[in-house]
Amino acid sequence: MLPMEQLKAMVQGKKVAFIGAGVSHKSCIQQFADLGAQITLCDQKERLEDFGDYAETLRRLQVRLSLGKHYTDGFAGQDIIMRTPGYEYFRPELQAAKAAGTLVTSEVELFFELCPCQIIAVTGSDGKTTTTTLIAKMMEAAGRKVFLGGNIGAALLPQLPDVTSQDVSVVELSSFQLISMRRSPNVAVVTNVTPNHLDHHKDMKEYVDAKRNILLWQQPPCRAVLGYENEITRGMAADCKGEQVWFTRLHETDKGAFLRAEDDTLCYAENGVVTPIMPRSEIKLRGLHNVENLLAACAAVWGLVPVSVMRQIGSTFTGVEHRIEPVRLLDGVQYYNDSIASSPTRTIAGLRSFDQKIILIAGGYDKKIPYEPLAPEILAHVKTLILMGATGPRIEAAVRALPAFADSDLTILHADGMQQAVELARGAAKPGDIVSLSPASASFDLYPNFEVRGRDYKRIVMALPE
Repeated sequence: MLPMEQLKAMVQGKKVAFIGAGVSHKSCIQQFADLGAQITLCDQKERLEDFGDYAETLRRLQVRLSLGKHYTDGFAGQDIIMRTPGYEYFRPELQAAKAAGTLVTSEVELFFELCPCQIIAVTGSDGKTTTTTLIAKMMEAAGRKVFLGGNIGAALLPQLPDVTSQDVSVVELSSFQLISMRRSPNVAVVTNVTPNHLDHHKDMKEYVDAKRNILLWQQPPCRAVLGYENEITRGMAADCKGEQVWFTRLHETDKGAFLRAEDDTLCYAENGVVTPIMPRSEIKLRGLHNVENLLAACAAVWGLVPVSVMRQIGSTFTGVEHRIEPVRLLDGVQYYNDSIASSPTRTIAGLRSFDQKIILIAGGYDKKIPYEPLAPEILAHVKTLILMGATGPRIEAAVRALPAFADSDLTILHADGMQQAVELARGAAKPGDIVSLSPASASFDLYPNFEVRGRDYKRIVMALPE
């Protein structure tokens, strides 16, 4: 049976509840309606009018609504519930529906079940989006038709009619997506695992176990690409079902991609043969963490694309928005947008990308993760620290607790929002300085996501008078 025939057989005439009307669910709701499903939308919004322009679509498709404080009442009696990644899998209401016989699934899970082509997927605490994008660009440059989705790009399930067995799907997966998945990709990449999202996960074990799902359901022939320098990902080698290779910037390996110290060259080793890929000096992306992302991408596509393509992409790709993104040079001061840095490890990687002390804007929503590892990096790489948000005092406390702080020349300032933070940064900056928004925190205190935060920062920086 063809994939779309399978999906139609699964949903036609069935009662299907969607949790939330985010971008991916909007396209899936249309798709499921076209396939004959009876759809209920469960959403915290109070009224149909609160959906704005989308309200007319909901009327046209005759979608039932379960809204407001008790929106989960709509779970009752459903055949299928389509979970959004932001809705925690282990919530009692969802588990009760599952226990009652309802199929609890998601857009990504159904795509993995029905996809007729090879799937390469990437997860990790840091580096997912850049690594996923590099892989997609390499596959495209090698002549393959690529479907990019998951945690980035467009919803994949509505594109299923266009996918053939000759194509490739490149998917970024978050822990929220992976936690309930029971299928794994043909090629799985785990960049690293560090404390993150502990405001949503029960504990660190639940977070790590979610990440492991990218490997646990693989079926040979398959490949697992693991970060060697991270203790947790190194331990995941025991979970691998087929070929397992490493990527590492600090060691040489006999199976996988590594940075050769003697000549600073990215290489790949297999079966006793070491193949040079490209000199590190040719990489366009800033930062040693991006060397690791490129190594991970090369290990993922090894044997699927020519080395010349890896070198071509590595030497031309300049990065993804909000990832140490150059914004503006004003009065000799360079401003960068690193809004993706919603955890300390991301900010540390960003700080290490510069060869001088910088002016750092940090702080935001509190995800209950420790800031002590960030503190010495701030002393080493920051001249002026501008803090805002709920985590501002926590970051400051971690820095001031260091014995070396008393003798440092670090200036700490506080802002009540992004506008004031940028103005303080400009006031502190001299020609030749670097200002970077790299918050080490989530955005949810002031912004719906890191993209909106980054674009607001860029808007403010671009509006600064000359």
